[in-house]
Amino acid sequence: RRATMLRHVLGAGGRAAVSASRPQSRNMGMGPRWLTKNKYIEEWNGRREITEKAFNASGANVANIIFYAVVLPLGVYCLARSELEKKGDRRYKDIC
Repeated sequence: RRATMLRHVLGAGGRAAVSASRPQSRNMGMGPRWLTKNKYIEEWNGRREITEKAFNASGANVANIIFYAVVLPLGVYCLARSELEKKGDRRYKDIC
């Protein structure tokens, strides 16, 4: 049993030494060689990465942000709450 363990440890060390002397070949996440990149997808990814630098806060942008971040969620909340009040649902009683 000891001889088997010793052979296993020495064998692994020998293989590790051989593989360490050989340089690794990596293609840096490029995938298979036959795979080509889509230039439109790459352009979209580049634009996504610099969105915060390219964003201009104009009146229309700010109005859209306020509408989708404040007015729309508040409107949905008010509609849901009024429906729960009208129906007399037990979930509304739990909220109040």
